[in-house]
Amino acid sequence: MSAVYLNSFEFPDEEQEWYFFMDIKRTCYDSFYPFQILSRHNFSRIDFEPVTILYGGNGSGKSTALNVIAEKTGILRESAYNRSNFYPDYLKLCTAEHHFPLPEKSRIITSDDVFDYMLNIRSLNEGIDRKREELFEEYMDAKYSHFQMKSLEDYEQLKKVNLSRSKTQSKFVRNQLMDNVREYSNGESAFRYFTEKIEEGGLYILDEPENSLSPGRQTELVKFIEDSARFFKCQFIISTHSPFVLAIRGAKIYDLDEEPVDVKRWTELENVRAYYDFFKLHEKEFNC
Repeated sequence: MSAVYLNSFEFPDEEQEWYFFMDIKRTCYDSFYPFQILSRHNFSRIDFEPVTILYGGNGSGKSTALNVIAEKTGILRESAYNRSNFYPDYLKLCTAEHHFPLPEKSRIITSDDVFDYMLNIRSLNEGIDRKREELFEEYMDAKYSHFQMKSLEDYEQLKKVNLSRSKTQSKFVRNQLMDNVREYSNGESAFRYFTEKIEEGGLYILDEPENSLSPGRQTELVKFIEDSARFFKCQFIISTHSPFVLAIRGAKIYDLDEEPVDVKRWTELENVRAYYDFFKLHEKEFNC
């Protein structure tokens, strides 16, 4: 059964922003971000479905919109984001209509979260590898040392010597060290991150989830999102320009490249049409 936890969201329009600028006296700033990003496309309101997608090129405001929604609703986030001195002022002018409270599992997942996850696994394994080499040396030193206990301060070293003399090198090391975390390819790790973080009954904001995913993995993620929305009461708000993600069944798509922003079918989007025209041009090569 599909679920909608966040019903709608309103950003300040040009008039509201104008009144804000008239009221402030601070003129020493070069940027008033996130002001004047979404309003320049007349993008002031989103009405959500179980899956809602924001589409647009770089600089269209997709990520800005997602970050603002995440901050206004107070859902969990892990990575830092582009936040300015005017963020609190902007958030005060936004309104969100949603069920209270939002599900605790709700979170925003960005590309930085996925990359940090992969780097943390790599760093953890590198630390384990370094510690393993140190333990190999400790084993050899302890096993063949001429150790004599002289005081209670030597008790820990005595235990290490006895352990080294009663076990093989591999058992000695395994006894004191955790196993390496299994590493996958970047695409596999990214996909696993989404499936681990997305749980039943939550609102999930995904910022360009296709990053690091091959077309095959994107297709798998799309199926996972469709099933999560349809059967496990999840709601998704996604920014993307991937044709695979844009093709999610039943998704409502806002085209941020249009002025004013408009709702479109995925097959009408410029990026998707470019792919279609390219493959149509080379159609004969696929039939060889």
